[in-house]
Amino acid sequence: MAGYVIVNLEVTDPERFAEYAKAVPETIARYGGEFLVRGGRAEKLEGNCNPKRVVVLKFETYERAREWWMSDEYKAPKALRQSSSVADIILVEGVD
Repeated sequence: MAGYVIVNLEVTDPERFAEYAKAVPETIARYGGEFLVRGGRAEKLEGNCNPKRVVVLKFETYERAREWWMSDEYKAPKALRQSSSVADIILVEGVD
């Protein structure tokens, strides 16, 4: 079953975040992932979540998504993101 990484983040340092945005797509592609959502319009319909910049990534499997998350290739871009934004990130399994 597919694995989805769902991100809700607020950019706090646009210059550093731009570096992240340039670096991360290659790491995602290397693990077979793809962007389904990348920062388009979002609004709260119910609940406590206040969407900022929403990103949804799809990987072939849950395990492959975790491999990307923990990978050496993503380590440096992840540090850039963490230093330039505040995020809530979850990994969920799909229902293929």
